[in-house]
Amino acid sequence: MLVLGLLLLLVGALGILAGLLTASGTTELLGLDVDAVALFLVGVASGAAVLWGFWILKFGTKRSLQRRRESRRLSRRSEELERGQAASAERQEGGAADGGHVERDPRSP
Repeated sequence: MLVLGLLLLLVGALGILAGLLTASGTTELLGLDVDAVALFLVGVASGAAVLWGFWILKFGTKRSLQRRRESRRLSRRSEELERGQAASAERQEGGAADGGHVERDPRSP
């Protein structure tokens, strides 16, 4: 999405620049003879491409940020689970050394 957004921005900007830089006494755009209505429509299409590109860029960036946040959240949860399992294993090993007496964690089911 990010690449598509940047590509649309580039195409729109090139269309606008081509229209501005080639607008002299004649109505020639990129080597083609065009009338005023066609030149206007090219400008509208270029502007729409720029806006669409910004929208896609924003959407792609937002989506990628959400993925990174979710990945970070899952990594934290995984670390917490691993720490809990290690603590549980330590309690069980310690209980076996005390003659089989294992203290239960009141929070565990």
